[in-house]
Amino acid sequence: MENDAYKTIEKPSEETLFKDRNSKFFGYAFPVLNEGDVKDAIDLLKKKHHSARHFCYAYQIGIEQLEYRANDDGEPNNSAGMPIYGQIQSFEVTNVLIVSVRYFGGTKLGVGGLINAYKTSAQITLQASEIIEKTIDIFFQLNFQYDMMNKVMRIVKEKNLTIVSQKLELDCEYVICIRKKDAQSIFEIFKNLYKVDIVKHD
Repeated sequence: MENDAYKTIEKPSEETLFKDRNSKFFGYAFPVLNEGDVKDAIDLLKKKHHSARHFCYAYQIGIEQLEYRANDDGEPNNSAGMPIYGQIQSFEVTNVLIVSVRYFGGTKLGVGGLINAYKTSAQITLQASEIIEKTIDIFFQLNFQYDMMNKVMRIVKEKNLTIVSQKLELDCEYVICIRKKDAQSIFEIFKNLYKVDIVKHD
């Protein structure tokens, strides 16, 4: 994978179920971009599984600056959240939340059993998720007069650029989206084009 690409999921996974000695582990994956998304997803599961004892989860957010959190939710330390997080790492996904909801089945699994169960629950949940690859994109704004339209459009077509938005009034304004690894070279092309202004667009 190029260093300007990353893997994530676009929509929540199907519910998965892993059983071990009568304990049930329901697994879910959600796309998340911030802690608010994480909280909403967990609240949703708490309504759905109101009699479950443990909602153990891990998430990873970010593309170039990663932040993660693992939560054992009452299970022994590092027996749930970290095994789940380990699967997020091994599938190399980000902007994702994995939750494993446990119903206790009457038999204690012990720490080793729990680690294995939460790891397996997270693994089958990620296997059930549609993992996609996305590129890190950078956006630029182009401003130019109508007489430059053909030249600009020729570069856009040649370089296969995406125009995200356009305003055509007294002069023209395009916002274009460029894959990070190509951004500098494309920027230079437009920068060297007479009568075209290019600035980074946030």
